[in-house]
Amino acid sequence: MQKNYFDRVHRWGITWNIGALLMLLCVPVIVCVNLGVWPELKTLASVLSKLMLLYWVTAVIEVITYVPMLGAGGTYLSFVTGNITNLKLPCGLSAMENAKVRANTEEGEVISTIAIGVSAITTTVIIAVGVLAFSPVLPYITAESSAFRPAFEQVLPALFGALAASYFAKHWKLVPLPIIVGVIVLIFAPTMGVGTLMFVTIVAAVAGALIMHKKNWL
Repeated sequence: MQKNYFDRVHRWGITWNIGALLMLLCVPVIVCVNLGVWPELKTLASVLSKLMLLYWVTAVIEVITYVPMLGAGGTYLSFVTGNITNLKLPCGLSAMENAKVRANTEEGEVISTIAIGVSAITTTVIIAVGVLAFSPVLPYITAESSAFRPAFEQVLPALFGALAASYFAKHWKLVPLPIIVGVIVLIFAPTMGVGTLMFVTIVAAVAGALIMHKKNWL
C-alpha cells in the first residue's frame, strides 16, 4: 500500500509540476503571439545562459534541502504553489511539530502534505480577500512616508523567528554552529541566495550534530 501511495504521489507530482511549468511558459508565448513581437533567439539565449548559471545551483540545493524536511507530497505541492521558504516550509514543519511526528516517516509525509495543501488553499483565499479589501488603502500604508512600512519589511524575519524559537529551545546545543556559519558566509557573500544559505547551514548543523553525538555531548 505504501509503494502504491508513493507511486501515485510521484506520478501526480511530476504531472502537475510539468503542467505548472507549461502554464508559466504559455504566458509570454501568448503575449508574443497577440502582439506579434518575438525576442531574438541570440539575445534570449545570452540572457538565459547567465540566469541559468545564477539559479541552477539554488534550484538543485532547494530540492536536496526541502525533500527530507517536507516529504515527497509536500515538496511537489510546494514547488507547484510557490512561497516555499516563507510559507510552505514553516507550515509543514509546524504541523509536524504540533502532531509530534518526524519528517521522513509515513505520518510525517501525510501531515506535511495535508498542511501544505491547506496552506495553499488558505493563502489563495486570503490573497483574494486581501486584494479586494486592502487595494484602496495598500498604497498608503506601504508608502515610503507611512508609519507602517517598517512592519512590512520585518514580516519574514518575524515568521522565521517565531518558528525557530521552539526548535532553538528544544535543541539549543545544535543552534550555535549553524548560526555562526551562516553569519560568516553572509559576511563574505552577502548576496547569497536563501536556498543556498539554508543548505550551507543545514550541512553545518548535521555535521555538528554528528560530531557531538560521537563525543556523547547530545
